[in-house]
Amino acid sequence: MPAPVKLKIAIADHAHVMAVKNGSIPIEGVDAEFVTVKPQIAAFRRMVREVEFDVCELAPTTYIIARAYRAPFVALPIFVQRRFHHAGLLVRPDANIKTPKDLEGKKVGVRAYSVTTGVWTRQVLIEEFGLDDSKVTWVVDDEEHVQQMKLPPNVVHAPAGTSLADMMASGELSAGFAANAGIGRTGNPNGGWKEVEADYPDLLPNAAELEADYYARTGIYPMHGTIVVKDAVLQEHPWVAKSIYDAFERAKQEWLAKLNAGEATGKDDAKYRKLSKIVGPDPLPYGMAPNIKTIEALERTAFAQALTPRRMSLAELFVDPQA
Repeated sequence: MPAPVKLKIAIADHAHVMAVKNGSIPIEGVDAEFVTVKPQIAAFRRMVREVEFDVCELAPTTYIIARAYRAPFVALPIFVQRRFHHAGLLVRPDANIKTPKDLEGKKVGVRAYSVTTGVWTRQVLIEEFGLDDSKVTWVVDDEEHVQQMKLPPNVVHAPAGTSLADMMASGELSAGFAANAGIGRTGNPNGGWKEVEADYPDLLPNAAELEADYYARTGIYPMHGTIVVKDAVLQEHPWVAKSIYDAFERAKQEWLAKLNAGEATGKDDAKYRKLSKIVGPDPLPYGMAPNIKTIEALERTAFAQALTPRRMSLAELFVDPQA
């Protein structure tokens, strides 16, 4: 028997991948060294800048941008985080913002322009509500992960030493993204990262209803964590793609059984149980076939939002381990 391939792997502690991380479900033919980076966002930056890991969980927009600039790694259709994006854009009550179009002419905070949450939300606001995002001033307080990316002229940096949370509190921003995507944290992923309270109303208070309707009409189910593998690994060991996919799929199926039996009771478990009511019994679908509409939507909107310099095909972006 050949010796197992040693791979350094950086993924977050999701309940549906823990059986792979703890070794109870092995990746066949692989000697896996798992690295935990907190926040996982810091691993994104280390991967796209130094290609530090053999396998890494990346934000999908970060990945698409990096791949557009010829990054030496490619994605597998394993999406370890999902959610819709009609909720999570918070507005100051005194900003007179009643509809998405009211964001035009305003300053809106987002940690970085290429943050996947921001990209998916802008896709919804542009395609569903007619927002002209070029008329919004997007204020950022962190670096873009992919340094080659060119920012549009309506993206500006917060003053040095000032966080989006501070700017929202003082009224310098009219709106901002919740949690890690914007006004719910201060600091950058490599140091000084701190979660803070952001108690403002949502732009779309009926988000849950809108999300169900959006999915029914479009089939788009936004993904977040995407698993990428170094090109060099797959060139030398192409079978690794299927080994990784099979292990992650098996771990997810074990988790799904616990979820459906009511045995999985964490915060994320509750989120996915709720999402199942919209998307069906598997709230984390892997594979190309069930995800083509979503992948195509993100690739299209990344280009439309001036994040990528060119269009890319599915074959350039993904290796299909089931092909």
